Amino acid sequence: MPYSEPTNLAIVACPGGESFANEVIAHLKRIYKHRFTLKNDVISKRYAISKEELTRKINLENDLDTSELCIRGDTAKYRAPAFKANARFTYFANGEFKTELLDTIRGKDVFIFQDVENHEVIALNDGANRLALSVNDHMMSLLVTIDAVRHAGAANITLVMPVYPYSRQHKKKGREGLTASMLGHIYEELGVSRIITLDLHSREIVNAFSTINLENLHASYQIIRELSKIADLTGQTEDMVIVAPDTGAVDRNKFYASGLKMPLAMIYKERDYSIVTQNAKQTNIKAIKLLGDVDGKVAFMADDMLGTGGTLLKAMKFLKEQGAIKVIAAISLPFFTGDAIAQFDEAYAAGLFYRIIGTNAVYHEALLQREWYISTNVSGLFANVIMRVHHNQSLSDLLDNRTIIEKVLKQNQPVQPSQPPLFTDTPHG
Repeated sequence: MPYSEPTNLAIVACPGGESFANEVIAHLKRIYKHRFTLKNDVISKRYAISKEELTRKINLENDLDTSELCIRGDTAKYRAPAFKANARFTYFANGEFKTELLDTIRGKDVFIFQDVENHEVIALNDGANRLALSVNDHMMSLLVTIDAVRHAGAANITLVMPVYPYSRQHKKKGREGLTASMLGHIYEELGVSRIITLDLHSREIVNAFSTINLENLHASYQIIRELSKIADLTGQTEDMVIVAPDTGAVDRNKFYASGLKMPLAMIYKERDYSIVTQNAKQTNIKAIKLLGDVDGKVAFMADDMLGTGGTLLKAMKFLKEQGAIKVIAAISLPFFTGDAIAQFDEAYAAGLFYRIIGTNAVYHEALLQREWYISTNVSGLFANVIMRVHHNQSLSDLLDNRTIIEKVLKQNQPVQPSQPPLFTDTPHG
């Protein structure tokens, strides 16, 4: 039975990706138990045997198939897979990393988790040291982990990176490198066969791979689910307009506008590219213009990532000046680097925006303590994708959220009143 122990699916979590991996594993355990129960129900009826007897037969076959003497656990009950392969991560004084696998992964389908934008303090060296790592530290930790997994005999290696590192270095404009592409070639050289990521910054990155399959997930369903809780998507009590914060976000926001059946506006920004953005206040934006109307409406903007946040802050202030009664933003990858959180605290206190919806794909404790921040969970989405990839099942309905978005909208539609009687006893005032 592929949904019980033993399983060929193994998860190795780098220190930066451990928090997200643990959430995904919790979802995987629920999914596997649900699938096992469904199969047990169907097969027990089909072959006219009791569920208890079928479970014992499954456990017997698994005990016979395992390379170990037998599998621990009650032979009459469902035995859930552990999934997580334990590892030791060593950080040396000179900055080098080493990864050691403590459990066997030989012949397994291994999924390596890493969150390169996790800048929280994490435990290393069996808890002896606690450090906050940079993107480059996390990258090196990932590379040595891939190498360790390869040498440990994994049959297949998949990287689960909600944030694809260096994704903004995807276009060559002068004497500069294509770092996003370079990393892809490194992964291929190390034997990686698949990457699962969230809202890839540019579609051009997909073309950098020769052999790797890249699954680019989207958090639109999760974002709309949260949006429906704080805004009227039916248009009964307030009007909403979808606003693309810049030209690069037009396609993303057009998706929301068409899915929600709402008007689309766009902010056009004139930039001075000789200036490198340092923080939320010091940006390279020189002028802003609006194509559309937000006066007296709720303005909703969606973007893939937020760094220092200067661009979004200027857009929010501009929309309020244009008459928007409420400004809501959705960010798939909420980095909030530098002093961005403090800047957004000031903007929120000044009434420049109402809420920001972000995903838990980036681990950021300080954000969860903010009144203006709403975290939406995408670990269930990743768990479903991992399960389907492992069992060679279709991902189509998970990659295209339009169907489930329509279900959310139907759930938020007001109940239509029945036809009123022609005559009533109540006089009209």
